[in-house]
Amino acid sequence: MAESFNAADYLVGRRIAAGDGDREAVRAPSRSLTYAELDAEIGRVAAGLAALGVQPEQRVVLCMVDEVELFTGILATMRLGAVAVPVSTMLRGAELAVLVADSRSRLLLCSATFADTSRAAVVAARQRGGDVAEVVVTGDDASGFGADVVARTWDEMLAAGDALGGAPPAYDTWDESQALWLYTSGTTGKPKAAMHRHADIRTVCETYGQQVLDIRPDDLCLSVAKLFFAYGIGNSMFFPLSVGAAAVLEPSRPTPALLAELASRHRVTMLFGTPSSFGPLLAAAEAGQVDPAAFATVRRGVSAGEALPARMVEGMRDVFGIEVLDGIGSTEALHIYLSNRPGEVVPGTSGVPVPGYDVEIRGSDGTPVPDGETGTLYVRGDSICTGYWCRTATNRLVFEGEWLRTGDTYVRNPDGTYTCLGRTDDVLKVGGIWVTPAEVEERLVAHPSVAEVVVVAVHDADGLDLPVACVVPREGHTVDSEALIAWCREGLASFKRPRHVIEIGEVPRTATGKVQRFRLRELAAELVAAPAPRSATLEGAH
Repeated sequence: MAESFNAADYLVGRRIAAGDGDREAVRAPSRSLTYAELDAEIGRVAAGLAALGVQPEQRVVLCMVDEVELFTGILATMRLGAVAVPVSTMLRGAELAVLVADSRSRLLLCSATFADTSRAAVVAARQRGGDVAEVVVTGDDASGFGADVVARTWDEMLAAGDALGGAPPAYDTWDESQALWLYTSGTTGKPKAAMHRHADIRTVCETYGQQVLDIRPDDLCLSVAKLFFAYGIGNSMFFPLSVGAAAVLEPSRPTPALLAELASRHRVTMLFGTPSSFGPLLAAAEAGQVDPAAFATVRRGVSAGEALPARMVEGMRDVFGIEVLDGIGSTEALHIYLSNRPGEVVPGTSGVPVPGYDVEIRGSDGTPVPDGETGTLYVRGDSICTGYWCRTATNRLVFEGEWLRTGDTYVRNPDGTYTCLGRTDDVLKVGGIWVTPAEVEERLVAHPSVAEVVVVAVHDADGLDLPVACVVPREGHTVDSEALIAWCREGLASFKRPRHVIEIGEVPRTATGKVQRFRLRELAAELVAAPAPRSATLEGAH
């Protein structure tokens, strides 16, 4: 028999019972809440959802900015025993419609900012046979969703809950009960929902959160990744709430200036970023646009999403005095399972397995390879999702018993750390020799003119791979193709050098922040085939 366990009660109710009601839990632009206030607000939202007929196991889709409403909406949904499905706010209406229809959700919660997107999504989802029939919108305008859809404002939902006469207790879910679905698509695949149990949330808190991150009750967390990311929801909700700490929510795009202002004003102690945020932050400091002193209270940095170049690890340490723990996690695992440790950071690596997780590097025959040899990374641990919703064929490819096939190419180093060499399907074979994009990217991003770079393969006339570097230049710099190729020759074996260098304005990414290498391959192939110079600006790359 499964254990009785509710993740919302674990994160908030447990803190109230521990006497933390007066401690601050969350800061948002609209207001701040103590744990007691957060618990009361979760109760009101849960009552409102119950008044709308939300039942255990039902899915509730949330397309909302990082604010109190999203924060309480996720927790209230889980408190009711229903399944929270936070989705990317970067989606267009047609893209959102796919997720709404696929999840079979009858209820969509959305921020006023995304009301137009949600209107288009509801219409398209119903045309696809979706079950969505009710919408709740923050703000005061819930019109335009169609005559066959019941639309309310957030305040109207709360009023309906107040009329019930009190907050419902936490539903007696099991640790095995579904709590959270997070959609992931990888670099080219169709979106699919990774289904997570209530127990998975406790697992990531008690493994990575406590044993690697060392989150403390007096910490204040700031995350670049939003709550709809697996990375972001751990950073801003699971980890701080699990120990009685607090988080800063910010709906806006995290520019270097905004990160500096937030870190300074709130006296942030935990900074969670990505290579695409730490790179611009370092460049802004170098240009005198950001004062490193703004981050004086930050005691720990974290990076995930993509391998953090060694120069950024060293730059964050030298410029800001912040030790960044680079690691790798996934939506399927809910958070980080390989990570550098405090005081033991090895730049350019993903560190070592997080306690509670096992990893293996397997060759093409499916058997583990010796240290120093490359292969595909597999991971197992108690936070691995139960699978993808309604994706039988994909489940059979990705989940192998207890093990998750990550699709990342890794090597285990002599010191026991692990180094990411890119996606398994992104490895190039140049002149009969395997070349991993990550090592060429690592070399190029160390050049002072390069802000970001993605290396892809373009086939030549014989169908052989030619490495092409797609470069975003640093502010005030231009891309010098010949100089960058020479830079690679100086630091890498000659066969690894890019054969072409092209300039792009921005690295294209999926709604969940992963690099869309297939788009860059298409753009690079088009340009390389044309009679054009090696360095050119690709319009539309972003």
